[in-house]
Amino acid sequence: MLLNVEELAQKAQLTYAEMAEAMEYLYKLDYHPVAVKFFWDSAEYDSFQAEKVPGSKMTVCQIALASRMNNYIVKASEENLMCGNAKTCLGFRAASDEEVEEHVKYTADWAWAKECLLAKPMLPLGKLKGFMTSPLGRTPVDPDVVFIVANPLQAYHILNDYIGGTKASPALQFNHTINSAVCGGMVWCYNEQKPNMNTMCAGSYTSGKTEKGEVNVYIPGGDIGAVARQLVRRTAKYGGASMIGSPGQEWPGLHVCKKCPMVKYKDAHSSK
Repeated sequence: MLLNVEELAQKAQLTYAEMAEAMEYLYKLDYHPVAVKFFWDSAEYDSFQAEKVPGSKMTVCQIALASRMNNYIVKASEENLMCGNAKTCLGFRAASDEEVEEHVKYTADWAWAKECLLAKPMLPLGKLKGFMTSPLGRTPVDPDVVFIVANPLQAYHILNDYIGGTKASPALQFNHTINSAVCGGMVWCYNEQKPNMNTMCAGSYTSGKTEKGEVNVYIPGGDIGAVARQLVRRTAKYGGASMIGSPGQEWPGLHVCKKCPMVKYKDAHSSK
């Protein structure tokens, strides 16, 4: 194994670089986990040294993509966003009747579309100055949320490690709205200080490079260390990260029915 799991398991605290390396290698993630930081002070946001800023208006999904797939530390503010859903969820603007019109396609009912819009997770109106996305392993600040694009079985392992590592709750519940998967998912995780998981929304699917059936997973920034340490401890104990079948397999989600003697076929005309 390229990762020294036994050495990491002896550490009381992991660095963000160690957390990211362990999660990417042991969960077999396709992308970097993304650290998200919300800036509530203009001077702090302005002085933050990012590597990239959006060159044109983008969605939150596209901004996070630069950290998830290109390893960039990015910062953005309201002026960088073209996504109205994100502006509302991040508190850059209030929900409006004009925005309701964009949601009627989901409900075919204007009044119910308004209820659905108002039910979305939102940050306090007018308070946020900007935000950062960074690969977790390179984050220069403590993240408020860690955002992970994963396949469903990777998500299963991540959330089980949250339960095992934090002992905050023996069961989890998630928040799904009719749109705003990534921006709303981050905000709900931050507001509630609970992990979240949701599907892609229309925008995150089309602009966020998520064509492989992935789901979105969100972990409160203060809990990501507990998740990574639980992953490392389990792997050191059992020999592999997978929980499927007998613990200790290397790949989380290995097909356990392979070579199963019960999965077989016979000739339709044979009595044997």
